[in-house]
Formats: sequence, structure tokens, C-alpha cells
Amino acid sequence: MDNVLHKLRKLDAYPKINEDFYSRTFSGGLITLVSFIVIFLLFFSELRLYLHTVSESKLVVDTSRGETLHINFDVTFPAVPCSLLSLDAMDISGEQHLDIRHDIFKKRIDAHSNVIEVKQDGIGAPKIEKPLQKHGGRLEHNEEYCGSCFGAETSDDHCCNSCEEVRDAYRKKGWALTNMDLIDQCKREGFIQKIKDEEGEGCNIHGSLEVNKVAGNFHFALGKSFHQSNVHVHNLLALEKDIYNISHRINKLAFGNYFPGLVNPLDGVQWVPETPNGLYQYFIKVVPTKYTDTRGRTVQSNQYSVTEHFRGAESGHSSPVPGVFFFYDISPIKVTLKEEHETFLHFMTHICAIIGGIFTVAGIIDSFIYHGQRAIKKTM
Repeated sequence: MDNVLHKLRKLDAYPKINEDFYSRTFSGGLITLVSFIVIFLLFFSELRLYLHTVSESKLVVDTSRGETLHINFDVTFPAVPCSLLSLDAMDISGEQHLDIRHDIFKKRIDAHSNVIEVKQDGIGAPKIEKPLQKHGGRLEHNEEYCGSCFGAETSDDHCCNSCEEVRDAYRKKGWALTNMDLIDQCKREGFIQKIKDEEGEGCNIHGSLEVNKVAGNFHFALGKSFHQSNVHVHNLLALEKDIYNISHRINKLAFGNYFPGLVNPLDGVQWVPETPNGLYQYFIKVVPTKYTDTRGRTVQSNQYSVTEHFRGAESGHSSPVPGVFFFYDISPIKVTLKEEHETFLHFMTHICAIIGGIFTVAGIIDSFIYHGQRAIKKTM
């Protein structure tokens, strides 16, 4: 047992010196104090770096297939009534969604941006008990309702039972529906009165879209959209003005879910046109992004960059459809963001290096000063 203890004593890398051989100096105490201050500052600096998350980003090819793109938006039009504002979406695959109303909410606002009413799409005016029939008479007892299309019928059994159906029938014929006050369905549903009641109001429209993950566009435009001869057009017959103010403020526009550090460049953007009757276009490059936090939780989302262009009425050309268009394209490159902490072993290694390094350097400086002082005393 004594041999084992004796061998352990020989392994001692920290031999002890009798305190009688110590020589404490003022310079040594000063260097020790400075050393502790430096160690203290470097320790807290290293601790701050250890607690701070580090973001590592990589670029990879996006190999995902069959996914959809989730678009969240919140846009305010101070001078466009809700009844005249429509939302359409289409993409290069040929899929089209006209006058979207699902998951879309509209708020009527006054000139001071105060909310008048959170409204649902649709006409709520009282109906006439005996609406006009196709044959010209009024609906009789036990008779099935078949409204007149007012000359725009495509067949003998074609019925138009609502103002919307009459307008669609006229659009398909390419005819102008100039006086809707004479259309029984529109008068019964209060369509014209509804537009007059909202005159001078604005509209806040917000909601979400689920579209194919391919290049496409969605747009807010005035009037009802429809297709005629494979051309996407808008019916502005309900508007009796020649000037359309499409001033707008984008409160929010995001392509996917939020993750820490995400910046949407169009959030809070406001635009007021200098000239009337124009088309405002945003060209957006969507970059797929995968975010992973320090706990391993992932968020599949998108970032985007944007450029803007305003197209006004040009002499000799037809005026563009007044509206705000968002054209988006999908980047083939995917960004992966991963948040990481420095490991505890690395943190302890750095702390030991700081303490050992400071004491070693301080010892060398103290030894140099001590021997210098002794050499000066010998020469005196």
C-alpha cells in the first residue's frame, strides 16, 4: 500500500513549495488582479457566445414534387368598395380560380380606415314574392321558377335565376349589360343599390390561398372576371366612373408559415398612384426554405424577393384592367436554415484555454518583471 501511495506522489504534476520560499511582490499582485479581470471578461464573452444560437445555411436543389403553395395576404384598398373587388388566381398548368370567395374575408372601411362592417359575399336584399318568369309573367303557385336571361339564352330551356347568371349570360354573348335597373333579378337582389350604398368606401380583404407550386399569379381587380375567347377579362359595367383609384396598402403577404428571422419585403408597403387608370404589378421570386430550430423542429416555408412595375394608360392603346397583380415564380434552389448551439464540451474547452492561457502569460510577465527588478537591485 505504501508503494502505491509513493508511486502516486511521484505522478504529482503540481509539486508544492514551502511558503517560506515564497516572495510576494507588488507587481505580482497587480498582474494577478489584472489576470482575474481579463479572465472574468473573457468568461462572460464566451458564455454569451455559448447561449447565442448560430444559424447555418445551405443551398440545395429542391426535389419536392406535388406540393402546394400556401399564400397568406392582407391588403387594404382605401378607394375600392368591397362589392366591386374580386380575387382571381391562375397558374401555368392551366388551373384557374375566378372570383375566389372561400377563406376570403372582406371588411368595409370608411375614409378614415374605420371598419364599417365585416361582410360576407352575397346579396342580402329582400326578394320579391313573385319574381318574373321567362315567359314574361310572374311566378304562379306550384310553378317552378325559371328566370329570363333577357335575350341572352343559349337554348330554349336556359334559365337565369339570379343577377349573376344574367350577367354571365351576357358576358358569354359578348354583350354589354348597360342598365341593370331593368333586370328583374338584379333589382330583386338589390345589386345596384348595394353598389350605391358602398360609394366612397374602401375595402380590406384578407385570407389565404392554396395553389399549385408552379409559376402563376393572383390579382385583385375591379369587376367580375370571366373568360371570353380564351382571354381573361373583367366586366366593369357595374362601375359608372372613368377613373379607378387602385391605391393600396399591403399589410401582410407571406408564402408559407412564419419562422424566426423571416422577413417579408412587402409587409407594410403602401402605394398611391400618380396617374389614374393603371395596373400595378409585383414580380415575386419565391425561394423554398426549410427552417430547423435548436430542438430539431422543422418549418417548411418560403422566402421571396420582389420587383414592382406600374403600367398606366398609354396613348393609342387600350387602358389596362385596373387592379393589383402578383406574379410569382418558384426558385429551383431550396435554402435550409439550421439553428445550433455551441456544444458544452466546446464551451468548457474554451474556458479552460482562457484560464490556462491567461495564467501562463501572466506568469511569464511576472517572472520577467521580477528578474528585472532583482537585476536592477544588484547593479545598485
